[in-house]
Amino acid sequence: MVKVVSSVDMNQNISHHLNVIGFFCPVPLAETKKALKNLKRGDVLEVVADDPESLHDISMLIERMPHSMNVINDQSGEFRFIIEVK
Repeated sequence: MVKVVSSVDMNQNISHHLNVIGFFCPVPLAETKKALKNLKRGDVLEVVADDPESLHDISMLIERMPHSMNVINDQSGEFRFIIEVK
């Protein structure tokens, strides 16, 4: 399930970080896929990106997987994806 929110529960324990600022499609999607393959159930991955296409691409990826995700749209043009591995 993908949910777009303006803020996230800061108590959520982020265990892994992926920064793809400055990279364009398909790099953010490919790096997110690669990172998720190495995670286990219960891990939380934070992905930070500034490519507008990643909002669509990463959302579509997560919708096809059992994971859940919140998207935080930063006013500065950055997107923060919080993905919980299920």
